[in-house]
Amino acid sequence: MGMETTAFSRRDLTEGRVTEMLVEAEIDWVVLAGFLMHIPESMIREFPLRMVNIHPSLLPDFGGKGMYGLHVHRAVQDSGRTETGMTVHYVTEGYDEGEIVFQATCPIESGLEATAIAKKVQELEHAYFPKVIESLVRESLVNSPN
Repeated sequence: MGMETTAFSRRDLTEGRVTEMLVEAEIDWVVLAGFLMHIPESMIREFPLRMVNIHPSLLPDFGGKGMYGLHVHRAVQDSGRTETGMTVHYVTEGYDEGEIVFQATCPIESGLEATAIAKKVQELEHAYFPKVIESLVRESLVNSPN
């Protein structure tokens, strides 16, 4: 069993070619994994509550434009928080502003460096993201009018 892949450019995304390709392929869900490009509103409208992304913090904290990768973990470290985690959320027009679908947390020990925080969060992402996606897809199949 394989998975079809297609490379595309930022221009393909902004000019709607990616949306057209997904619609033509009759895609049910769009699952992003830390996707950093802004998703066009037309694509979001095409997949309402069927497009999710993952973020390496407990949104709404440490989200938004420019908050990705080690930028997030450094901000968490600098904040003095004792807990962090990951968030799966629906994609909307604003970066990291969509409804939260799922969150998982982990403790942050005092003095933990951003790279170590990133590793802990990545372990959560690997453990939970596939399960959350499977649950969303199953739920949508059960609730489908077909």
